[in-house]
Amino acid sequence: QVQLVESGGGLVQPGGSLRLSCAASGITFSTNAVMWYRQPPGKQREWVANINSDNTTNYQDPVKGRFTVSRDNAKNTVSLQMNSLKPEDTAVYFCHTVAYWGQGTQVTVSA
Repeated sequence: QVQLVESGGGLVQPGGSLRLSCAASGITFSTNAVMWYRQPPGKQREWVANINSDNTTNYQDPVKGRFTVSRDNAKNTVSLQMNSLKPEDTAVYFCHTVAYWGQGTQVTVSA
């Protein structure tokens, strides 16, 4: 059974940082692209970033230069380092690979 579990969300002030992690069981991250999505309150889920099997990365324009996605193959995890957070980054963040989704982790950026 495949399971993706996100962690690391929370409440942070504008300008702060958070590091989200997505841990996988039942599937190997290293051979698959892994995507981060987010769903802001009252809005559609949107793609944020991804890391491909060759470790190339892509980012949504609003997060370029602030967010960094990386993988740890030994731990079978993918992380999303988020710096210089803004209130508009407030959302539930999900990781996704192949046909699987995690349950999401809440990120709230507020003073």
